[in-house]
Amino acid sequence: MSAEQQKGRSYEQLRLFPIREEEYDLGHGMTGEGGTGTSQHEERQAFTALDTGRALAEDLMERVCDRANLNQAYRRVRANKGSPGIDGMRVEDLDEWCRTHKDELIASLIDGSYQPQPVKGVQIPKPGGGARQLGIPTVVDRLVQQAILQVLEPMFDPMFSDSSFGFRTHRSAHDALIQASKYVEEGYNIVVDCDVEKFFDHTS
Repeated sequence: MSAEQQKGRSYEQLRLFPIREEEYDLGHGMTGEGGTGTSQHEERQAFTALDTGRALAEDLMERVCDRANLNQAYRRVRANKGSPGIDGMRVEDLDEWCRTHKDELIASLIDGSYQPQPVKGVQIPKPGGGARQLGIPTVVDRLVQQAILQVLEPMFDPMFSDSSFGFRTHRSAHDALIQASKYVEEGYNIVVDCDVEKFFDHTS
């Protein structure tokens, strides 16, 4: 197989949810690995905080199931890789599953019958001793979660505190350190370190 054929085959694998020609083309303007900038799809979903109420009231799940949104979610799940969930499906198996079940998946999301699988629990050793509980969703559930995230994040992120840096797009621990340095320069000299132990390990 030639390099051009391989490129075309790889591109088709990233578009498992067929879209009309007038809809967003996943290969154009895509951010991240292989991308060139902010996608048209992301720009279309860049809601402000004032738009949140309207967006929640209007075809929210239809936005999640938008073919371009699902293609983008599929690409990001593939890029993130990760271990199989409780069903044993690998990220490499997701494209074949989607080719067979994509219509069924979209229908179940739209009508509300979609049921996520149990999360696989694993123990990750901590550097200082002990273990951290980690939950691994199935690959399909990760696809759905990513598709939902891409719709909700632009709506809710503008409402978060400007002092929040954890697990937010375009923010990192390095940004938090830079902000902390600014606080020191402003004369603050007290640091409060809070860690709620095993917060997510208990239901009560």
